[in-house]
Amino acid sequence: MDKKKLQQTAVEVRKGIVTSVHSAKAGHPGGSLSATDIFTYLYFEEMNINPENPKDENRDRFVLSKGHTAPGLYATLAHRGYFPVEDLLTLRHIGSVLQGHPDMKHIPGVDMSSGSLGQGFSTAVGMALAAKMSGKEYRTYCLCGDGEIQEGQIWEAAMFAGHRKLDNLVVIVDNNNLQIDGTVEEVCSPYPIDDKFKAFGFHVININGNDFDEIDAAFKEAKNTKGMPTAIVAHTVKGKGVSFMENQAGWHGKAPNDEELALALEELGKAGDALC
Repeated sequence: MDKKKLQQTAVEVRKGIVTSVHSAKAGHPGGSLSATDIFTYLYFEEMNINPENPKDENRDRFVLSKGHTAPGLYATLAHRGYFPVEDLLTLRHIGSVLQGHPDMKHIPGVDMSSGSLGQGFSTAVGMALAAKMSGKEYRTYCLCGDGEIQEGQIWEAAMFAGHRKLDNLVVIVDNNNLQIDGTVEEVCSPYPIDDKFKAFGFHVININGNDFDEIDAAFKEAKNTKGMPTAIVAHTVKGKGVSFMENQAGWHGKAPNDEELALALEELGKAGDALC
């Protein structure tokens, strides 16, 4: 793992998030920014993928179950080479393939259309089962939100995955502790998240989801875990990387204005410069 290169890439992904949401005048920057380091690690270090052959049947799969954080996925895909970075400015525009939620029919690199919370994880479980049944070696990764796991369908899927011992499946919970209406504790507490997944037969790893050393160790541990699926509970900061967005529920689904965009890009620019 080239930690500095991943950190630099994450800064560029964060720039893509804030610029695209600003251009759209709508979107979800907070959860996209909290998950940026996870997105970056998956697409630039962990997954067996090829942007020149996005439908390779042997590729690893990724499902963004919390589909509203599509700006984070799109910025990552663009910087990974699936489509031009300039296309990020067309987010949510009429005629653009970059819709408010991921669309597998039109966006290269998107393995599953998502947005209805809870459903993406079920699809990921199905993908992992399909690999087992067909003797394929690909792995399936799924990112869920900590607010999203209030959905009952998440736990039905978890029960099935644990029962079928899907050790080719990794679910990551972006645990930034904030959802649209406030803290997840206040709205409908999912805690303790780790114990719940353990009860369903998962190997569970708790990490700082904004620290590449811990992210790297967790995914290596997941790959070495046999006979059970893995849940990585990634403790993150909502709005990570843009100080005035950090830990603010109000930035769950709000676009920055011109002045706020300038401030965000200035901060991110300084963060990038510090890594050079």
